[in-house]
Amino acid sequence: MQRRTLLTAGAAALSLPALRTAAAQAPLRFCLDWALQGNHAMWALAEDRGYFKREGLAVRMDRGFGSGDTLIKVASGAYDIGFSDPSAAVKFNAENPDKRLVSIYQVFDRTAAALVTMKGRGIEKPTDVAGKKLGAPENEGSRLIFPAFARVAGIDTSKIQWNSMAANLRDTMLAQRQVDAVTGFLFTVYFNLVGLGVKEEDILGWPYAENGLDLYGSAVLVRADWLEKNQETAAKFVKCSIEGLKALLADVPAGMAALKKRESLFDEALEARRFAMTRDRAMITPNTREHGLGYLNMERAALLVRTNAEAYGIANPPTAESMFTDRFLPPASERKI
Repeated sequence: MQRRTLLTAGAAALSLPALRTAAAQAPLRFCLDWALQGNHAMWALAEDRGYFKREGLAVRMDRGFGSGDTLIKVASGAYDIGFSDPSAAVKFNAENPDKRLVSIYQVFDRTAAALVTMKGRGIEKPTDVAGKKLGAPENEGSRLIFPAFARVAGIDTSKIQWNSMAANLRDTMLAQRQVDAVTGFLFTVYFNLVGLGVKEEDILGWPYAENGLDLYGSAVLVRADWLEKNQETAAKFVKCSIEGLKALLADVPAGMAALKKRESLFDEALEARRFAMTRDRAMITPNTREHGLGYLNMERAALLVRTNAEAYGIANPPTAESMFTDRFLPPASERKI
């Protein structure tokens, strides 16, 4: 990671309106993974309902530009905390051990990465993608770990022709038949296709986690050296995040309204639907129902590290123990849903 990249990463962010807080509270810089989407309402509600204020936290929440960009901003010190995919941190941690990132709360118990296509493309099951044109940005996470998904799904990758494109063109190229299928986050590709006028009954998707590759998804990430100096702050942020998620689960319209206050163009109806898919496919799973939100299983954490090490060709991958911790979660009784 070049020094220039790390020093300038924070300057590129477009800030959302700051979460309103009392002047006496310690400021905490928090970067999302993307522009405001339904699941981000957990943090807007944590602010609006006073959870952060009660714990003495003054949180500024800014939009992100992808998980990779967010983790660089956290690693550079431009942000204290980020919401990002820990899969993207495996390679980073291997190459930058002095700026090591740690997941302190697994918000998504399952990755949202998926294979997505449309009816009429000759793809009725994952193995049918062999011999087809498959599209995704060249270094996007769902594409990089596709070989691991292909192994468990029995897909012959030797017969796949990959087409690379910018992330903002992926769904358009699928809708226009320039590619037969794409990889990406299910809830992102699905609703982008809907926005392009594709009928929902024509969209087909196979999430990796539901089809043999059970990896963790997006999480709250911090830098290890920051964590050592701010353990109480980290625990408070996680506690408030979980309270915010529970509030969102109980009142989705309130969550969408909280985000609408922060972004006038926010589509409450569409984002409520996007959140419902995210909730049901990535957040509320048999694991979280049994053990509580944020439950961490180190065998699954190790699988994530191993899968990404293979995908990126990393000879010296970090250990799962160096990348994941549940030390900052509140008691299970407070995480039950």
